[in-house]
Amino acid sequence: MPASDLGTAELTLTGRITTASNATFLGSIGGAAVVYKPMAGEKPLWDFPDGFLAHREVAAYLVSETLGWNIVPRTFLRDGPLGEGMVQLWQHTDPEQTAVDLVAADDVPGTGWKEVLEGEDQNGRIVALIHEDTPALRRMAVFDVLVNNADRKGDHILAMGGGHRYGVDHGLTFHSDHKLRTVLWGWIGEELTAEELEGIDRILEGLRGKLGSELSELLTAEEIASLAARCARLRSAGQFPAPSGGMPAVPWPLF
Repeated sequence: MPASDLGTAELTLTGRITTASNATFLGSIGGAAVVYKPMAGEKPLWDFPDGFLAHREVAAYLVSETLGWNIVPRTFLRDGPLGEGMVQLWQHTDPEQTAVDLVAADDVPGTGWKEVLEGEDQNGRIVALIHEDTPALRRMAVFDVLVNNADRKGDHILAMGGGHRYGVDHGLTFHSDHKLRTVLWGWIGEELTAEELEGIDRILEGLRGKLGSELSELLTAEEIASLAARCARLRSAGQFPAPSGGMPAVPWPLF
């Protein structure tokens, strides 16, 4: 379906995702399957007082597009059966792949994976939270630092055929205070690649032009300024950061 029709053709509801914390529906626009999150179904959050979560989801897509890494599926605002909300193209994942996992601590693979933390499961077994060590997931980790993602759970990473990885559920992003909570901590202290640094440069340049103009319709001036500051800090450091501040470094639940 042409992109222009996605914003105007009829949006039909086909189901509801009951595990989501806010009202989230499956739907279709023509032959395209979509996720629809009406603003009217958003629950107020004490630590995200400005604007709508749907705006942050669209802002995350715009940053992803400017990076050029195709992290966030096409996401846009439009009217629907329950009012205006965020609509995102549905992605069919590969059930044979996983990007984040919990394994027995003595079963952590020697290569191709990064260990984030260890803990004890309900049976007293020591388990490890691990994620794959791939360029696609590294780019997502960089993206999360830039947008200040407070909710990068394992299930918010969609493992696609061919090794591509999509990130979804970006309502808790762009806060002006440090809020980074993620399961992707495996590269702490590692140097950013030239490609990753170039992506940050594209955001900094975009904030002075088209991206900045588009984000001004979705975020506050303070939030946009904080995004620019995070980009500048990460660009200057040139390496993946470590957790900081007094808040938890990982979301809960992890998946």
